[in-house]
Formats: sequence, C-alpha cells, structure tokens
Amino acid sequence: MEEKNLPNNDFVREQIKDKPKKNKGIWVRLCTSALCGAVFALAACSVVLMMKPKLQEGQETQETQPQETDRETETQMAQVVEPEETEKVKPFSIGDYQQIQTQLYAIGNEANHSIVTITSVVSDTDWFNNSYEREGQGSGTIVGDRNGRLLILTEKKVIKDASEINVTFSDDTIAPAELVKYDGNTGLAVLAVDKEKLEDSTLSAIKIMRMGSSNTVHKGSVVIALGSPLGTNYSILTGNITATNNEISTADHNYSVYTTNIVANKNGSGILINTDGEMVGFVMQSYSADSASTLTAVNVSELKPVMELLFHDKAVPYLGLSVSTVTDEIADKYDIPKGVYVKEVMMDSPAMEAGLQNGDVIISVAGQEVTSANMYSEVVLELEPKETYPVVIMREGTNGYKKLTCKVEAGILQ
Repeated sequence: MEEKNLPNNDFVREQIKDKPKKNKGIWVRLCTSALCGAVFALAACSVVLMMKPKLQEGQETQETQPQETDRETETQMAQVVEPEETEKVKPFSIGDYQQIQTQLYAIGNEANHSIVTITSVVSDTDWFNNSYEREGQGSGTIVGDRNGRLLILTEKKVIKDASEINVTFSDDTIAPAELVKYDGNTGLAVLAVDKEKLEDSTLSAIKIMRMGSSNTVHKGSVVIALGSPLGTNYSILTGNITATNNEISTADHNYSVYTTNIVANKNGSGILINTDGEMVGFVMQSYSADSASTLTAVNVSELKPVMELLFHDKAVPYLGLSVSTVTDEIADKYDIPKGVYVKEVMMDSPAMEAGLQNGDVIISVAGQEVTSANMYSEVVLELEPKETYPVVIMREGTNGYKKLTCKVEAGILQ
C-alpha cells in the first residue's frame, strides 16, 4: 500500500497557555479606588461638621416639644382631676357650725364687759293710796370715760320716773348713777357713775365699748345682740342683718334702721356688735310695729352727733318737723322747688308756733342753705335752744311758689 503524505497535526498537541496577568494595572486601580474613598470620607466628614449645629438645634427642639406636651398633658390631667378633688372636700358639718358659734359667743362674752344692768326704783301709790316702790330693769353700755366718770348709754324708758338709779357691772358690783341728759326725740339717755365709787378690781374688769362704722354693715352681715333683747340681761344672741334700707322719720331727723333675724320683744334693749366686737347698732324696739318680733336697731353712726351732745351735757335742739329731700327727679316730676320738703309739722312744736305748714319747702335755716334732709338735720343740731333763727321756705300759692321767712325759736323736746 502506498504510503500517503498526511498533514502535520502538531497543532493538536499545542497547549493553550493562560494570558499573562498585568499586575501593574491592578495596583493602579486599587490605589485609585483607595484615593477616591479617602476623598469621599473627607468630604463626608466636612459635611457632617458643617451640619452639626443645625442637627443639635433640631434635637433640642425635639426634646423641648415632648416637655411642652407633657405640661399640656399635666394641665389636662389636673383639670380632669379637679372634680375628683372637689368631691373630696370635707362638707360643712355640725361641728364646724358649733365652732363658729363658739367663736361668736367668745366675742360676745368679751364685749359683755362693757354691758351693765340698770335698775330704776320708782315710787308709786296703789288704788288705796298706799305708797310703794317698784323696780324696773334694762341694759346699758359703757361708752365713755370723761372727767372721772363712766358714761353709760341707755334708753330713757329704762329709767322713766325713777327716783333712784343703780348700775350693776359685769363683776356684780353695784354703784349709784345719775342722769346726765336725754333726748326726748330718739329716747337716748346718758347716765354717769363716779369712778371713785368703784374698786380697782371693777375698773380693771370693765371695758369701754368701741364704736364701729356703718359702712361695714350690709345685708347678710353677721351680728351679735347684747344686753337684754329678750328681757334677760347679759344675753348673747347671734344672727344676720336682713335689711339696711329701712328708715324712720322722727322730729327733725331721719335714721337708718337695721332689721335682723334675731328674736326680741317690745321691751328689749341693748346693742348690736359686729364680729370685731364694735358697736354698730343701738337696739330701739320702740320703732318696731310688732309687740313680739325680730330685733331692730338704729345705725350708731347716724346717732353719734346726738350722743356727743348728751355726753357733753348739752340739750338736743328741736324744731319739730318731719322732712324729706326734694331730689332733681322729684322737682322735675312734681314741679316743686329743690330743698327740704315738710311732710309734717309736730303739734305744739316751735315750727308750728312759727307758722310753718305741711308742704312747705325749706331752702335755708339760720342762714345756711339746705338741699337735703341730712343737711337740715346737721344744721338743726348746731342750733342753741331758746335762740331764734330765720327759716326761709318756699310756699305754694295761687300763683306758684313764693319765698317766705319764718322766725323759729329752737326748743327742747321733753
């Protein structure tokens, strides 16, 4: 067989070799990446440092907001809790009421050192013309210390027709007293006891009553009645003022009257004090219409001018007119001159003798202009009994009001 020439297959025996690695390029890339990372890290750090203050402010704001929210929550919780706490408040009990009454009675007991019992001895005869003596009792209040004498305020009815007057002090000491002066209009009377007739122990036991202001008295005010509002002396009764706008019209004066819810009788006497132990009202049951009713008292502040005259042994001037103020409204509505309107002229009074009439309008007294009932009262108290003064009036006639002058001699009401 003929031998053929075969192609050379040496390429089958060739070995495929790996491509040679380029180590230099790899290291370049690694170095480049590391450099970029370092640059990025440096940039990131710079940004963080620049934003740090703002981040801190934001964090503080976030921390503050929850605190404010907490305060709001606490306030809401407190508002919710309040009703529960209110419900837990201890209700006013009988014990609390008793404690208040005890305190009021303590004030009354202290003020009772200014209260005295007045005993009047009256000589009289019976149907068979037999002579006998009877005693009357009432209360009085020590209101002053002048010229070595204690001044005691009471009512004239307590010592009416008395031939002998004795005063019993809070320590049961008895001493004789004499009448200083009295006012026939209000019924106020002032007695005097010589201090020389009293022991030092008695003088240290008694006290001068302090005068209070009517400005502190209003409807609902707590008051304490002392004296003998029910007929028994050294009583202590507590209550409230029920009205302060009542008024009584007496000769030449108008007085405010306090009414209370304290039970009293027609013959009751004494005073009203406030919770400071000050005298604010003088009990005058004669101005009460009922024989057995609640206690009434006259405003002490308005009685002071009369009391001062009596303390100084001076008579209270008297003209004898019941008056009221002609206000602007009344003057316009009824076409009456402004001044003091005469409601009534007392029988046999100095004013009646001088010719004054009901319906007259007084415009001046003793040369002083008067435009209200209060001004008229103040001027009258300045007059001297038995002295004659001009009283200028406006009197209505057929042709309207005409000015007239009356001469009035001031008197004393017995």
